Amino acid sequence: MLLAAGSGRRYGRPKALVDTGDGPWVLRALAALAGRDPIAVVVGAGADEVTSLLPAGVLTVRNEDFALGMGSSLRAGLLAMPDDVDAAVVMLVDLPDVGDAVVGRLVAAAAEPIGAALMRAGYGGRPGHPVLLGREHWPGVLASATGDQGARRYLADHEARVVECGDLATGTDIDRPGAS
Repeated sequence: MLLAAGSGRRYGRPKALVDTGDGPWVLRALAALAGRDPIAVVVGAGADEVTSLLPAGVLTVRNEDFALGMGSSLRAGLLAMPDDVDAAVVMLVDLPDVGDAVVGRLVAAAAEPIGAALMRAGYGGRPGHPVLLGREHWPGVLASATGDQGARRYLADHEARVVECGDLATGTDIDRPGAS
């Protein structure tokens, strides 16, 4: 499992450290991935402070190029995954209502072999996060992940399967205009 703790800032702080009432966003996002191993957290802005909050056993991946956008965090995280990992679930910190139920549904919907899976959660028909990337897709994702695009272009070009999760969450990314 891969958590992109973020390169951006919100409310003048690194996104991973923002607390809107239920603890730092990085810990809330980690809770959505709980019980799944290994978990890697990609840290950029505020890396030392974010790392100090992480529980034992979480792989910390420092993205020194975080200012280049989320594509660099995605690349850093995928490249740091152990060789025996067949797929990565990419979770972002700025999805306040996406929890364990969404991650669980996405993982449960993956067909065997999971290394070939390419899926994303959907909310009312709108594709969103988290995203499940089977290892066979990683080279293409790594090649296409630039700036703040992450895997968006690759997922669209390769028709990622959307797993509807709108009954579990809104999937609202609070960076979007009008979101709170």
